[in-house]
Amino acid sequence: MAEIKVPVFSESVSEGTLLTWHKKPGDEVKRGEVIAEIETDKVVLEVTAQQDGVLQSIAKNEGDTVLSEEVLGTVGDAGAAAQAAPATPAPATAPDQASGPVANETSAGGTATQPDSANLGNEATRRDDLSPAVRRVVTENNLDPSQIPATGPKGNITKADAVGAVATAQATPSTVAQPATTQPSGPRAEQRVPMTRIRQRIAERLKEVQNTAALLTTFNEVNMKPAMDLRKKYQDQFVAKHGVKLGFMSLFVRAATEALKQFPVVNASVEGKDIIYHGYYDIGIAVASDRGLVVPILRDTDGMGLATIEKEIAGFAQKAKGGKLTLEDMSGGTFSITNGGTFGSMMSTPIINAPQSAILGMHNIIERPVAENGQVVIRPMMYVALSYDHRIIDGREAVLFLVAIKNALEDPARMLLEV
Repeated sequence: MAEIKVPVFSESVSEGTLLTWHKKPGDEVKRGEVIAEIETDKVVLEVTAQQDGVLQSIAKNEGDTVLSEEVLGTVGDAGAAAQAAPATPAPATAPDQASGPVANETSAGGTATQPDSANLGNEATRRDDLSPAVRRVVTENNLDPSQIPATGPKGNITKADAVGAVATAQATPSTVAQPATTQPSGPRAEQRVPMTRIRQRIAERLKEVQNTAALLTTFNEVNMKPAMDLRKKYQDQFVAKHGVKLGFMSLFVRAATEALKQFPVVNASVEGKDIIYHGYYDIGIAVASDRGLVVPILRDTDGMGLATIEKEIAGFAQKAKGGKLTLEDMSGGTFSITNGGTFGSMMSTPIINAPQSAILGMHNIIERPVAENGQVVIRPMMYVALSYDHRIIDGREAVLFLVAIKNALEDPARMLLEV
């Protein structure tokens, strides 16, 4: 008999929440197989089996608070008797309760026969072939996994399959019985949902920055035509050689790195009454995930080429979608970049990622009339924003830093010549 224990948390993490059991007592497990997931205020950790056998018992239920190295259950030989979980699932919410997570009405307002939302959620939880991202879509939309066409390479349900099932359910005429939606019932209904640990931590950190830093934002605009022409001219060759597309983010990372070299205080951080100047360039890239905004770190960007940067960013994006980012991926960082333009944002004032002192905000590219050599021409323009801690960064450095990024992007040869 072997104990299943919570992984060792880092010093900055005191506890977590048992998010999901992928196995139930009596199920066969194999060494190295993921059998549970734990959510901390930073990442989701996977708990793997340390030996082959059968899950004999579980000591913690989904939603329970767990501590580092706490026992979650036991794995033993197949002949041992499996024990049930210590608590039973909560009963399904009645259809007329406004506080429930789902509504039991059709889009036309009439009542339709609905599947038991609690049973659907429990079925999704019991399915050990669902990835965390798929399980979240299935659970939140009360889908029946057995009714979702699977297109995965091993016959498994992909996230695209689950999202497609949601769209199909929403488009189905009201005369057909459908899974319940995530909206509460009633004309003025409300829904109370507890924040996840990650969301709580994001809220705490952002509010802490607002309370402690002297935040100020400066703006500029960048003519993206030179960068777009460069990408168009060399895209095919770039993909053929490196196996990854040339995007704008790698150009911004390189431009920011060169600007940080010129203005070291923007790469610094505040610690008490001291300013810590960093002799390295670790740039965080804000990535949207199902569980909230995460900021994995590109380390030593001064030694990275564009292809390496693009590959690293693509890897982080995939890990974020699958909930696979680790604490190491997101620890540290001396500067950050966030791209609201991917969602259509025209202008924003991003909040710095403490203890960093500045963050660069990218935005949507829009063709606008601009003056060039006394003539009005149409150019693809992007507004850029630099939010900074005015306690250590003066307006002069902030403005010139942003101008340096603008100049580098409007003449990409500057990044190669480092001028």
